[in-house]
Amino acid sequence: MFLVHVNYVKPIEVIDELLPAHRKFLEANYQAGIFLLSGPREPRSGGIILAQAGSRWELAAVLEQDPFVTQGAATYEIVEFKVTRAGKALRFLLDGEC
Repeated sequence: MFLVHVNYVKPIEVIDELLPAHRKFLEANYQAGIFLLSGPREPRSGGIILAQAGSRWELAAVLEQDPFVTQGAATYEIVEFKVTRAGKALRFLLDGEC
C-alpha cells in the first residue's frame, strides 16, 4: 500500500488549468484499481492519493504520466506502508480484496 503526497510547485492558477486533465488521469487509475482514495490537501498546497501497486517503481511509472508532473506543476513523494489495522469501513484492505 502506498500513500502519495502531491506537492504543487507552480502557482495555483497553473494547477487549476491542469485540473481537468489531472482528473482524467485520476479516473483512469481508479478504473485500473490502482488508486483507492484521493483529494486535495488543506490548505491547497497539493493532494493525497492512497494507492496500491505491485511495487514502488510501478507506481512511480504511473505517477509520471500525471499532467501535473508532465507539465512540471507538481512533484510526488511515495510512502510505502503495510496495512496492519483498519477500521470497520476499511477492513477489506487487510484481506487484500481491494
